[in-house]
Parts: sequence; C-alpha cells; structure tokens
Amino acid sequence: MMGGFLAASTGFFYPLTVALAALTAILLQILSNLANDYGDFKKGLDNADRTGPQRVMQSGGLSEKQMHRGIVLVGTLTMLSGAALLWTAWSYISLKALAVFALLGLGAIAAALLYTLGKRPYGYRGLGDLFCFLFFGWVAVLGTYYLAANRIDPLVLLPATAVGFLSNAVLNINNMRDYENDKAKGKNSLVVKLGLKRAFGYHVVLIVGAFFCLSAFLWLKHAPWYAYAFWLLFPLFLMDLITIKKMFESGSPDRLLPKQVVQAFLLTLVFGVLYLLANQ
Repeated sequence: MMGGFLAASTGFFYPLTVALAALTAILLQILSNLANDYGDFKKGLDNADRTGPQRVMQSGGLSEKQMHRGIVLVGTLTMLSGAALLWTAWSYISLKALAVFALLGLGAIAAALLYTLGKRPYGYRGLGDLFCFLFFGWVAVLGTYYLAANRIDPLVLLPATAVGFLSNAVLNINNMRDYENDKAKGKNSLVVKLGLKRAFGYHVVLIVGAFFCLSAFLWLKHAPWYAYAFWLLFPLFLMDLITIKKMFESGSPDRLLPKQVVQAFLLTLVFGVLYLLANQ
C-alpha cells in the first residue's frame, strides 16, 4: 500500500504491479506463518505453557506431512506471484534490475522459511526483527515503488522505514506475549535478549519513530499542512502503549495483535490518501 500510494503520486503508475506486489507479500506472510508453526512445533515451543492461541499443528489440525505439503504449495504460489510481478515490469526496467529483484524475491522466501526452520533458525538468535524490518519494510516499500513508478527516490526510504517499524511492532507484541515460554525453551528472540522492560522501550521507539519518519518525509517533500493530519491517529497507538505497559499485570497482550495490524493498515491508508491529495 505504501509503495503504491507513493508511486501513484508520481503520475507514472501501474496498478497491476502494486496488486501483484500485495499478493506476493500476503503469500510471503502466509508462508512465514506456516513455517513458523511447523518449526516451533518441531522444536517443542508449541506446548501447554504457550500463552497465545493454539496453533494448527499443536492442536492436531494438520499432520506434519500435511503441513509440509502446505509449505511447498504456498512457496510455489509465492514464486509464481513474484514472477508475474516482475513480468509486469519487464518492458520498462533493465535486465540487471530484474535480476536483482529476482534475487530479493528468493531471499524473501528463504527468510520466511528460515525464521524457525533449519538447524540454526535466525528467529531463535534474535534476528527476526532485522529480517522483518528489511523485507516487510525497505524491500516491500522501495521495491513496490520502483516497480510501479519506474524511478528511484532516496526519500522513499523514510516511509519504508516507517512501515518496517510498524511491522516490527507487530512482531514485538507477539514476542512479548511469548516471552516466558520462549525464554524457557531457548528461543532467544529480541524480547528475550532485551527483557520485557527494555522491549517495551523498544516498542515506544518503533511507534514514535514511524510517525516521525512519515513527518520527515512530508517536510522534505514540502507537503501542505493538511498532509500531517495522519497524526490524529497517534492517540490510538498511544492508548495501546499504555495498555502494553500494564498488560503483564492484567493479562495476555493477545488482543493487541490484531489491533496493531489494523492500526498500521489505517495509518498507511490515511497517510497515503493525504499525500495523494497533496500532490494533485
């Protein structure tokens, strides 16, 4: 969405490219979730001590063989969607750029799988946030913008960083929820490495940083005052921060996960529409 809105503001815009970029991102997220379910189950993290909702392999909803087939199927669909995405840009970007994007696509698939799979999954070494930021922030936004607008704008790095921060905020809530079980089972997520108090401080930085990156982008683009109206959404995020600070005394943060996703979506939508209006 963010890459699409920014591309549309340039006047050179391919909606099919943005749609396929969105489909590819959704498939990558599904692939990551399936692999995460499979990897954590195999490593014994999905047990009675887990505080989140029961997963499909944990509940017996799918066998190991069925989940493996599902991962292969979704991985194949992701590759096909990514190939279709690059095909839409075939006529106006260089072969070198296409090769770079193909490698990035394969890297994104590998990152989705290796978060919890393999002998040394990076999610168990506190690197999940880094890869989430890179692929669901910088690569997703900058890549979509470049493919849909056929241009490079270094300032797009700011909204791409904001989206990366928001993606990491979702992951951080998830890992704060799983802190006790992850720590006991040796999954050294960034939250386990930081501890809950510092993880909350990290969360504050992510949310505030996202808003300031978007504001810096608008300022550097000399956008009109009304483009900053997305700050009206900040109280929603602030209330969540207050809730997160108290949640370990009052209960699980599970209910905050969907709220964080919806609010990140809403922030992107409002920011994008306002920026488009500012460029009419």
